[in-house]
Amino acid sequence: MTDQSPAPEGRRRARSGGGAARRAERTAPKIEAARFIERNIPNFEILTAETIEIIETNADTVLEEIGVNFVDNPAALELWRNAGADVKGERVHIPRGLARKLCETAPSRITQHARNPERNVEIGGNSLVLAPVYGPPFVRDLEGGRRYATIEDFRTFVKLGYMSKWLHHSGGTVCEPTDVAVNKRHLDMLHAHMTLSDKPFMGSVTEPSRAQDSVDMCKVLFGDTFVADNTVMTSLININSPLTFDATMMGALEVYAKNNQACIVSPFIVGGAMAPVSVTGTLTQVLAEVLAGVAYSQLLKPGAPVVFGAFVSSIDMNSGAPTFGTPEASKILYGAGQLARRMGLPFRSGGSLCGSKLPDAQAAYETANTLNAALLGGVNFMLHSCGWLEGGLVSSFEKFVMDADQLGVLHSIAAGIDISEDAQAMGAIAEVGPGGHYLGCAHTQANFKSAFWRSNMLDYRPFETWADDGSPDTVALANAKVKQLLNTYTPPPMDAAKREALDAFVQKAKEREPDSFI
Repeated sequence: MTDQSPAPEGRRRARSGGGAARRAERTAPKIEAARFIERNIPNFEILTAETIEIIETNADTVLEEIGVNFVDNPAALELWRNAGADVKGERVHIPRGLARKLCETAPSRITQHARNPERNVEIGGNSLVLAPVYGPPFVRDLEGGRRYATIEDFRTFVKLGYMSKWLHHSGGTVCEPTDVAVNKRHLDMLHAHMTLSDKPFMGSVTEPSRAQDSVDMCKVLFGDTFVADNTVMTSLININSPLTFDATMMGALEVYAKNNQACIVSPFIVGGAMAPVSVTGTLTQVLAEVLAGVAYSQLLKPGAPVVFGAFVSSIDMNSGAPTFGTPEASKILYGAGQLARRMGLPFRSGGSLCGSKLPDAQAAYETANTLNAALLGGVNFMLHSCGWLEGGLVSSFEKFVMDADQLGVLHSIAAGIDISEDAQAMGAIAEVGPGGHYLGCAHTQANFKSAFWRSNMLDYRPFETWADDGSPDTVALANAKVKQLLNTYTPPPMDAAKREALDAFVQKAKEREPDSFI
C-alpha cells in the first residue's frame, strides 16, 4: 500500500469542479479532529508464556481434529483442498501449523485512506482507531424514546461522528435504516458516509454484490487506480461461532480481499452459548476461528489486509441475556490482544458495550470497563466506541455524545507521562516553596490551558449555578450537546462532479431490481 493522497484520476467525469471544491475547502469552517491514538503506554498482558502455549496448541488441535465448516461455498472448499487441508463434505480439517503459515503474508499495519488525507488512519502497531456503534435496528433519544431506525437517523449519526473531535472513523452501519429496502439501504448508508463526512468508513457485508457495490462506489470517490493500490475501507466479517463460516460473510470477504480492502475477521461470541464458559476455552476457540478466517483471506490474495477481531460477551445464566463490561470479557480481550500480537496482526475489540436499556449508571459502569480494557489491551481498531445501548439493539443519540466525549480520556491516558524539562516543573516548585500555592506561578500560567483533560459535555458548575439552570442530569446535557452539534454542522467540502457521480451511481444501482424488505 502506498501513502499518497487520493488522485482525481480514474473517472474522467470526476475531474471537473475541482476549483470550486478547493474554494469551498478554503472557506469552510474547520472541524477539530484528533489524530488517531499512538500509545505511549505498555499493553496489559494477562497470559503467561505457558498459557499462550496451551491455547495455541489447543487451537491447532481444534483446526486439525474438529475442523471448521465452510457452508454453501464449494470454491472455498476447493481452495482449502488445494492448500493441503482435509475436506470432508463442508468440514475443513486444517493440518497443524498450516493456517498460521498462511497468515504470515497478512500485513501487520494497515493505512486506511479517507477522502480527506488529514483523516487517514493507521491500524496496527501501537495505534488505536476509534469508530462508532455498528448494527442496531433501533435508536433512542430523549424526545422520541426507543423506535426503529430510519435513514435520517443514520445520517444524523454520521453528522455527529463527523463533528466529534475524538472519533477517528465514520464507521459502518451506525444504525440499521429500516425504512429503506434491505437490498438497497447499503447504497444510502455508504452515500451518507462519503458525502456527510470526510473520515474513513466501512463497507457493506450483508451480501457479496453489496460488497462489490461498496468497492465500485469507492472507485467513484477515489479513482479506480487508487482503490486498486490502497485500502480505503474496512469491513466487519463475523464468524458464526462456533467454527462456522457462512457463504454470505465469506462472499463479502472474497470481494474485499481480492480488491485490497481490509476485513476484520471477528468471532461473534456470547460465552456459555457460542463458546465455552471458561476464559481459556473461549480464547482457544477465538484463536482457531481467526486463524482459519485470516488464512482463507490469504488463500484468496496473499497480502490482503486483515484484522484479528474478538467480540466477546458473557451470558446471564438466569435470563440468557448477554452481559457486558464483565471481568471475564476483559480477560478475554486482554488475552486475545496478546494472541493477535503474536501473529503480527492488527487487533479489533472493545467499545462502549453495555446491557443497560438507558444511558444511565449501569451503562456508564459497563462502558467504562470495556473502554479501559480496550485501551490497556492493545486494541488497534475499536468498533462500537460510542453510542451502543441495550446489548447492541439500540443506537442512542445521547449516549453517542456521552461516550464520544469520554474517548478524550483514552487519548490522554495513551499519551503517557511527559518527562520533559517543563513537565518536571522544578522551577515552579522552587518558585512557590513551602506553604505557597501554584495558581499564580509562571509554570501554571504557561500551562493551565492544556495541563488537564476537560470534558466538553459534563457539568463542573457549582451547585447553585446548576440548580438555577434547572438541575439538568447527564442525559439532558447530552441531549443539548446533540442539538448543538447538529445546529453547527456543515458538510465537508466535496468535488461537485464526484458528488454527482455518486448520486448517479446510487440511483442506477437502485433501479437494477425491485425493493426487497427480507
